[in-house]
Amino acid sequence: MYFILVLIEVYIATVGFAVLINVSPRALNLSGLVGTAGYVSYLGYQALISDNYVAENLVGAFTIGIVGMLAARYKKMPVIVFNIPALVPLVPGGQAYQVMKYIALRQPHVAFSYVMQVVMIAGASNGIFVGRTIYSSGRRSAPLVFDLASDQLSTKVNSEDETSD
Repeated sequence: MYFILVLIEVYIATVGFAVLINVSPRALNLSGLVGTAGYVSYLGYQALISDNYVAENLVGAFTIGIVGMLAARYKKMPVIVFNIPALVPLVPGGQAYQVMKYIALRQPHVAFSYVMQVVMIAGASNGIFVGRTIYSSGRRSAPLVFDLASDQLSTKVNSEDETSD
């Protein structure tokens, strides 16, 4: 029962943040589901493998990256619409609060340990980029070619690829 309650709270938090940043109403439900999927993988890693907050956030962000790409493709919307709200449940708010508390209490050595936790957890959000890279590597795309005439990158290999009317 507790697990279901946590998932409902994560869904509400994700959708609430999506509303706050003006996400399109047609993407609200799916952004909540993307955030919930990321948090489920976070909790699954925590329960089944290890209680390492950095690795948990990396797995959660990786899941958000993959599921966010699928949601964006399904809704034909930018990926950022789904990824940004979905990251909210993984934000290290508790550790950031502890940093401020120990700075106010003039205990910088304790605050520094929490700062390091915040930095490591925030760095784990790169899991989104890892997931996006792996997802994109499975798709077939034309190679980039540098066109000397225009000094630009192009996906066209030669002029025969162009269609003429």
